[in-house]
Amino acid sequence: MTATTATDTSLDVTGARTSQAADVITGARERIDALDDRIIGLIQERMAVSAVIQDARIASGGRRVNLSREMEVLGHYSEALGKPGTSLAMTLLELCRGRI
Repeated sequence: MTATTATDTSLDVTGARTSQAADVITGARERIDALDDRIIGLIQERMAVSAVIQDARIASGGRRVNLSREMEVLGHYSEALGKPGTSLAMTLLELCRGRI
């Protein structure tokens, strides 16, 4: 029986077939993890800003949700990212205002 080396382990974890590819994948995954952390932080910030907007709208006698604004957001994401962008925008809107 042979001992498992660090390279063998990284190949297993990454799905790569060479140590060079495993190194590239490991580095790229670290960058993706960092990007995901930034995205999550931005979403949390967006949620907080959205809450301020909703509070101001409700305090002025308006409704919690402005559907025409939400349509603008959906259009923006769709134009930038295609059909998946619409799904992403819907998820963001739900996170920021809850289901309507």
